[in-house]
Amino acid sequence: MSESTLFSEKEITADDAIEHGLTVEEFERIKEILGGRLPTVTELGVYSGLWSEHCSYKNSILQLKTLPTESPRALTKTGEENAGALDIGDGLAVVFKIESHNHPTAVEPYQGAATGVGGIMRDIFTMGARPICSLNSLRFGPPLDYPGANPELTARNRYLFSGAVKGIGDYGNSLGIPVSGGEVFFDPSFSRNCLVNAMTVGVVRHEDLAFAKADGKDNPVYVVGAGTGRDGIHGASFASQDLTDESESKRSAVQVGDPFMEKLLLEATLELLATDAIVGIQDMGAAGLSCATSEMSAKGGVGMDVNLDLVPMRETEMNAYEIMLSESQERMLVCVKAGREDEVIRIFEKWELNVVKIGHVTEDGMLKVRRKGQLCTEIPAESLVLGGGAPRYKREQKRPAYLDEVAKFKDASVLESKDLAADLLKLLGSPNICSKRPVYEQYDTEVGLARVIGPGGDGGLARVPGTKKGVAVSTDCNSRYCYLDPFVGTAQAVSEGARNVAATGARPLGVTNCLNFGNPKIPENYYVFAECIRGMREACLAHDVPVTGGNVSFYNESEDGPVYPTPTIGMVGLIQDIAHAISPYAKAAGQSLYLIGNFRPTFGGSEYLRFMHGQAQGLPPELDLAQERALVEFLCRAAEGGDGLLSAAHDLSIGGLALAIFRLCYNPALRSAFGARLDSAGIDALSAAAQAGRAGEAAKRRDLLFFGETNGCALVSCDPARAKDLETLANQCEVPAVRLGETTAGDGEAIFDFADWKIAAAEAIAQYEGGLVDVL
Repeated sequence: MSESTLFSEKEITADDAIEHGLTVEEFERIKEILGGRLPTVTELGVYSGLWSEHCSYKNSILQLKTLPTESPRALTKTGEENAGALDIGDGLAVVFKIESHNHPTAVEPYQGAATGVGGIMRDIFTMGARPICSLNSLRFGPPLDYPGANPELTARNRYLFSGAVKGIGDYGNSLGIPVSGGEVFFDPSFSRNCLVNAMTVGVVRHEDLAFAKADGKDNPVYVVGAGTGRDGIHGASFASQDLTDESESKRSAVQVGDPFMEKLLLEATLELLATDAIVGIQDMGAAGLSCATSEMSAKGGVGMDVNLDLVPMRETEMNAYEIMLSESQERMLVCVKAGREDEVIRIFEKWELNVVKIGHVTEDGMLKVRRKGQLCTEIPAESLVLGGGAPRYKREQKRPAYLDEVAKFKDASVLESKDLAADLLKLLGSPNICSKRPVYEQYDTEVGLARVIGPGGDGGLARVPGTKKGVAVSTDCNSRYCYLDPFVGTAQAVSEGARNVAATGARPLGVTNCLNFGNPKIPENYYVFAECIRGMREACLAHDVPVTGGNVSFYNESEDGPVYPTPTIGMVGLIQDIAHAISPYAKAAGQSLYLIGNFRPTFGGSEYLRFMHGQAQGLPPELDLAQERALVEFLCRAAEGGDGLLSAAHDLSIGGLALAIFRLCYNPALRSAFGARLDSAGIDALSAAAQAGRAGEAAKRRDLLFFGETNGCALVSCDPARAKDLETLANQCEVPAVRLGETTAGDGEAIFDFADWKIAAAEAIAQYEGGLVDVL
């Protein structure tokens, strides 16, 4: 490397590096890598993007490496490709991933959320997989006024939430990819820093899997798709710092999406991958061309020589720095086999997309970038990437003092309810419990005829085209649980994901995660992060599911402090025959209702405690991972019998038993419900089970029984003639089974009869359906 041959607009200093989010130590390391010379302006930009937390995982990778990643089904190595891929039999693979777009959404909610959807879609189809469904996990500040709320902040929460939902809907609907599920959670900790996590699932034949690498001396490198503009510059580094008034002003860091261009790119890419004309392909996501050129080169152990003059641009006078760091959407980098260029060009021209050769593969391992005849970068590609020269840190940990304070809470300290029926109606209208119809009705859930079970149940279920198989999907995380006990809260998120896909009849296969936390340099934040990783590890091992990949999003923090820790779990499962799927909704009157699992209700961390009493206190419900695994086994075996043992299933989660009974009996697609009648004997049996747990004397209370929350339980229904079969299977799986009662007539007079109190189904439905009507 000869410094005299390199062009830089100015002489770089340590202050420039700091302004780019690098430390003085990292700046010195860069100079060392470059043979003692100063980086050019463009090189500094490339390093700042690739060494940002968003791209390098420098503060998280050592923790992430403790997660289980091995599986006989795995077709990719965790973190080495655009997405994870697992074998689902018959030569097919499911490809899936979840990623965040938090900071961009907090600044420009429509485009921030929309481009988050576009980016995760590209991660899937660059693997050669056609997307079959998507999900989204959303966290926002309260959209409705509550005691002590700031009206201006509430109005902004509504603005951010409605803009994000519309952005997700418009982009996904234009692509024609159905939404199969998701979740929405509101809490004041997300008021200034919302979370938008997008997940996509696709299917591909093993032989058609594509990989993100470059190889072969002189093989040409092409940019395909949209033109390059100035939108998204510094997007990766923007996502790697706390949100402040200054950072929120950086709207150029937010990309602008074009879903119709993405649809063309999707079809062109899948057509291209069917030709065997390429070596590798990668989406230009975070850090744009900088990331794609360096990662593809490093993965192939090669270099790349790129002429930026050839990059199609939609703005004038862009310099090398801007072109390399632009995160303009709907673009790919393709390494083509020499001699096959005409095939590639013909395909992209057919779809009326840019297809331009911008460089070629070299053998020296260097990333060389030229602009207007000047050499602007000469960097060892390996030095830029995760697993290569990117830095790795293990931060200081300190247990937060608040964890000991919230743990002092006792269930008995909650004033006992004087009107259970009135409390249930209020709870049904809670933004965290009520119907999310105003959200998911903005999404297309039917397109592509993939839907078997759509939004509104526990997990979604999509058919695998051309087969009887179904892929079950779910996104899960109770952020409040993770705040109160990071280890248990995260293990619970994994277990709930497993329960949700098992409730459809599918066996859990694998996990992708989106880890949303505050500033990792604050010891208390890093302690919480490390405990969440530990909880995820233990739960994944217990459920025998690998972590196939995902995303870390740190710096979700504002002047109000960090958001609640939110390690979102994307769970994927497989059912061999969708004809055996379990419905999330009761289908007839006269069906027996059973509670399966260890019933241990507590007010700690519950929605009842937060919504009715304004407290986020206590410990989350007890978690027994062996019992969680046994419950999943019961649900899966019930479906695999193929004889319809269970007519419906719903896990117990937020809101507790009363909410689970309502949701099992109410079909939101039909807006109709069967009634339910519980037996005193069943209620007494549950009360005894609760008293056997840590709830003690307080467990005798009916409000705790119906509104306390528990892990490891599912509510199921079956034909009374099959009750003995159900009890036998529960005994074989070593899970408790308590008969609670039965479903009753579902006409307009339907009643939810909880043995010693009752409510009309029509009144409950009105409350449930009305919670978010005034928000969207």
